[in-house]
Amino acid sequence: MTLRVSNTLSGETEEFVPQDPDDVRLYYCGLTTSDPPHLGHARSWVHVDVMSRWLRHLGYGVRHVENFTDVNEKIVARVGRDGDDENDVAEQYITEVLESMRALNLERTEVRPRVSEHVPEIVDLVETLVESGHAYESNGSVYFDVTSFEEYGKLSNQDLESIEEQGDPDERSEKRHPADFALWKADGVDADAIARHRGHDHPGTPAHPEGQTWESPWGEGRPGWHIECSAMSMAHLGETLDIHVGGRDLVFPHHENEIAQSEAATGEPFANYWLHCALFEMDEEKMSSSLGNFITVADAVAEYGANALRLFMVSGTYNSRQTYSEDAIDEAVERAERLERCYEDAVTALDSVDAHTKAEDADLRAATEDAATEFEAAMNDDFNTREALTALFDLVSAVNVHLAERDDYDYGGLKAAVETFEEYGGGVLGFELGAEQGGDVTLAEDLVDLVLELREEARAEGEYERADRLRDELEALDVTVEDTDSGPTYRL
Repeated sequence: MTLRVSNTLSGETEEFVPQDPDDVRLYYCGLTTSDPPHLGHARSWVHVDVMSRWLRHLGYGVRHVENFTDVNEKIVARVGRDGDDENDVAEQYITEVLESMRALNLERTEVRPRVSEHVPEIVDLVETLVESGHAYESNGSVYFDVTSFEEYGKLSNQDLESIEEQGDPDERSEKRHPADFALWKADGVDADAIARHRGHDHPGTPAHPEGQTWESPWGEGRPGWHIECSAMSMAHLGETLDIHVGGRDLVFPHHENEIAQSEAATGEPFANYWLHCALFEMDEEKMSSSLGNFITVADAVAEYGANALRLFMVSGTYNSRQTYSEDAIDEAVERAERLERCYEDAVTALDSVDAHTKAEDADLRAATEDAATEFEAAMNDDFNTREALTALFDLVSAVNVHLAERDDYDYGGLKAAVETFEEYGGGVLGFELGAEQGGDVTLAEDLVDLVLELREEARAEGEYERADRLRDELEALDVTVEDTDSGPTYRL
């Protein structure tokens, strides 16, 4: 089955055909690094990570690029509270983003461009647009002329006449058309813009109140928001991307403006497939730093673990709305533990003397083949992670039945099942299987062994209350202890 994707540009589900039959150019709009990353960001990260993993599974080489917006008035508004200057604030939050990405077991992107490193490319792109008549200078700023691009509005399906003014109100006198948007802004960030983005906890006037500026043919200034992604993506992926992914809330104006300025400059399609992640909500509102209704990735990973969070995210498709709730997270924790336990039990059985070459369980083998087929079909159906996860848990059920009902395990059947978990659950959905998350597994096992030795000594001396207390302490740390005829065993 061929991969099909929902293309916002056409409004249709289309067969995916990359420009190069061997390689895919994938771009994702990254974060403005002005606040700690939260679960709303994580949901998109995880889905784009799974997209990239699936494309590689299909045999493509993938150039996956995700940027950091480290030049922005929101960042300047944090100066004096979170750092001494704009770069200092941005780097603090970039560090948090990278730590969160690692904690969620995200694969590293091919490139992580920053706006501050690509100002020369941005200036060159703006110059091209001015020289071609698609942009104009006004009081040291440069604006894109939306009337010069006949297809403006094709992504968001809007007529130019119905589009309201873009940008700050103080730009009105500088623009020819209310919908024209800034490519380059003269000077630094004004005080009113900074004030709009400051929280009540800001200590006062920052040391560098206007942010960084750069030289340009139009004077000192800063790049506009929309031009940044066009310049960075084309610098690393060329004039035409295969897939551009971003949040649904960015269709207009950000992605619409990316298309206009990029295609006006090059005369080529900017992206062939536009995929948009639906909103992640909390309390019936979009989870957002500006609204303050968010849970940071760091806090969530510490409480629930990476597997449970990834499972929660992929239990819905990337383009369907998802709502955070304690019940949903608790269910994801339980399901993640069930998956991990099944995988570990299957590996233990497979590597035991009870797994036999001539033993054969036709039901287990058929279930493994069915799970693989259904998983592949789901992922090729617009990256349908919800159905793919269902296929994986159908296999969990089949493996558990096999282990519960037989003493002579089917070596070949279990081997195929374990490899299916690893290939699809680990390789594609990104679960960490067979390793304790977030710590040194060997050290943890050594400590558990030591506690169990102390417990056995207490039992031998008749101190049963102390022995029970030690067992209770281990179980409080998610260590399951089972007493057998040959001694206690445990599972982390």
